[in-house]
Amino acid sequence: MSTGVIIVLIVIVAAVLVVAAVLALRARGPQHGGSLKRRFGPEYDRAVVRHDGDTKAAERELSERVRRHGSLHTRPLEPAERERFEARWTAAQERFVDSPREAVGEADRLLAELAGARGYPDGAQYEEQLAALSVHHAHHVDGYRRVHRVTHAQAQSHAAGAAGAGNGGAETAAASDTEELREALVAARALFEQLVRPGRHDDGRPGPGAGIAPAAASAPASAPGSTPASTPASEPAARAPHGWSLGKRRPKES
Repeated sequence: MSTGVIIVLIVIVAAVLVVAAVLALRARGPQHGGSLKRRFGPEYDRAVVRHDGDTKAAERELSERVRRHGSLHTRPLEPAERERFEARWTAAQERFVDSPREAVGEADRLLAELAGARGYPDGAQYEEQLAALSVHHAHHVDGYRRVHRVTHAQAQSHAAGAAGAGNGGAETAAASDTEELREALVAARALFEQLVRPGRHDDGRPGPGAGIAPAAASAPASAPGSTPASTPASEPAARAPHGWSLGKRRPKES
């Protein structure tokens, strides 16, 4: 066998090996194992738990989410749209003082509408919308899941708990319910910030105002022009209207 033939055979074998490697990588998908865990963070762990610890099944589910929604192109909000969404969020937070359940229900509807306005699947397709959001906002999407779950289950659980308890038990249940509602709304605010602000991308860090510990629902309103006691000295005086803590009404303009 001549040297030229041997060289040709070597080139052919090398080409076959390269093609086989490329096909194997494509078969595995663009996101697998460690890369899926990095991309989805807490959503990866939830998927594993949902599949009873079967990481392969969880990774297949997450890879399918990336396949369906990874190339989704969102659109920015118009300034007027953004202002309307921010005003509604502020109103929902202020409403929490008197009507916690209604405030959380409004937050659920608001996130569904906001995501739809940004180009995600329509809110009527909740599971599909949630899946798409998890691909692009994996570190904050659970807040939406929590307000949606609370909106649909809290009334029944509250009624059942109150019916089986005395007056003292009912008061304890009501306090527990209010705390659950507050925590759900605070968690949802991080996703709201991610979706409403132009040019922001999910990087695993909370949005502005998301880490502020809100006051209890029974806390008194701040006096006009005063600074809340929980506000750090280094915090800027100006703040987005939807960043006000729950349980406090926004001071009026002087």
